Amino acid sequence: MPWQNKKNHTASIIDDFKGDQSWRIFRIISEFTQGFGELSVIKDAISIFGSARLKPDHPYYLKTVELSTLLSQNGFAIITGGGPGIMEAANKGAYQQDQLSIGLNIELPMEQAPNRYQDISLDFRYFFVRKVMFVRYSMGYVCMPGGFGTLDEFFEALTLMQTHKIYPLPLVLFGTQFWGGLMDWIKTTLIEYETISEEDLKLIKLTDDPQEVLEFMLIHRKWKEEQKNKAEQRCQVPLQVLRECMLNPEMEDK
Repeated sequence: MPWQNKKNHTASIIDDFKGDQSWRIFRIISEFTQGFGELSVIKDAISIFGSARLKPDHPYYLKTVELSTLLSQNGFAIITGGGPGIMEAANKGAYQQDQLSIGLNIELPMEQAPNRYQDISLDFRYFFVRKVMFVRYSMGYVCMPGGFGTLDEFFEALTLMQTHKIYPLPLVLFGTQFWGGLMDWIKTTLIEYETISEEDLKLIKLTDDPQEVLEFMLIHRKWKEEQKNKAEQRCQVPLQVLRECMLNPEMEDK
């Protein structure tokens, strides 16, 4: 059977789930702690997902370098899964522009080997910890052509936004030929069965144009900055009142 031929490394990862749960908790906490500590320097970052299997001469690899370069030139840091293929292309574009290039690597039995274009390189054992880091430190997602991993990141972000567990962020599917069939199915079957609403589709953008992706991200960054300024303004009045009360205790009765 195919599953019987898997490498021993895979078995060791699976065995971890059967071991002492208390020690597993400590490993999980350490990964969260390291991730939050190392990534706290990030301001505006875009996560780019995609297949590890696409080679450097593939059109989507080249397009990813182009897109990452464009985003980097406009002040966006780039976060990827740290591996080869599309991930390498995204890190490469940022690295060559002297923009912050982050790789969130994961232990896998195959495919995952850290690419050399990373300023910050973190290693994760657990997918769910790694996912938290993507969501926490990204202000936008770009999904290039990829496999199950890319689909997983796409649908998780979409679900979190749909259920209002995270603030809205631009969610881009790059490659109309690759993603068009999926979008057609979502727009027909899911809408027809009423398992989602048409409003949910506003969270997704399908394009082949790097410049359109950039404009999408710039608009969101401006909106995000406006929301931040509004929040700070709302906090200023209570702080001013508090300061005045501290200087003039008689105001406490007013």
